[in-house]
Amino acid sequence: MGILNLTDDSFYTGSRLSDTAAVLAKAEQMLSEGADILDLGAYSTRPGADDVSVEQETERLIEGIKAVKDKFPDAILSADTFRAEVARKAVDAGAAIINDVGSGMLDHEMFDAVATLGVPYVLMHNRGAPKTVNAKALYRDVVNEVILELSEKMDTLRSKGVADVIVDPGFGFAKTVDHNFEMLHRLNEFKMLECPVLVGISRKSMIWRTLDQTAEEALNGTTVLNTIALRKGADILRVHDVRECREVLALMERVGYG
Repeated sequence: MGILNLTDDSFYTGSRLSDTAAVLAKAEQMLSEGADILDLGAYSTRPGADDVSVEQETERLIEGIKAVKDKFPDAILSADTFRAEVARKAVDAGAAIINDVGSGMLDHEMFDAVATLGVPYVLMHNRGAPKTVNAKALYRDVVNEVILELSEKMDTLRSKGVADVIVDPGFGFAKTVDHNFEMLHRLNEFKMLECPVLVGISRKSMIWRTLDQTAEEALNGTTVLNTIALRKGADILRVHDVRECREVLALMERVGYG
């Protein structure tokens, strides 16, 4: 899953796309490098990010989805939004997946919207809005508690008829660096949820803080941790750097993984 940020506020400056031409160029690059899904988002969810109005998010996201779908009609597009209203318009515009970092908490209409839309839904573990999320990184056992909280959300989704759920442990969202590494170490335990597991650790602070780097320098660390994630059962990798991720997959297949 290749990341297309339609915002000027992403934590990784290399992923910020300022206009439609840049979006299309990046989409073409990612598809040519082997991306299976393009994930378009117009609301930065980095911890501490400023709020974006519904109108601004909608305008940016729908324009991007329509432009990419028009030029690459066979591309599978995911809409990265926690707002039900935006999700509905994104699917109308051509998105085939909803990727919700709010896990239904930031908009209580989201689960009903997904049930009506009938598209796959990425349920990411989270505990709050970007400005307050870090204050909620309190756990006795981060893996067990995250799995429990995800399973409770999945029960609600299934009661509404949502069958196609992808779970995301939410690396970096209401988690410390230590929590993130504990989840990666025990990633195989998320298989008990009996859903595909999406891992999004590309260039995140768990890498660059550990290595005393910046996000711009964290590609090598991302590759290492993506390799570990695959060995521990990740089904989808959400990445900024598609070519490097495809190289990991190709080499792992040669030694019997995947």
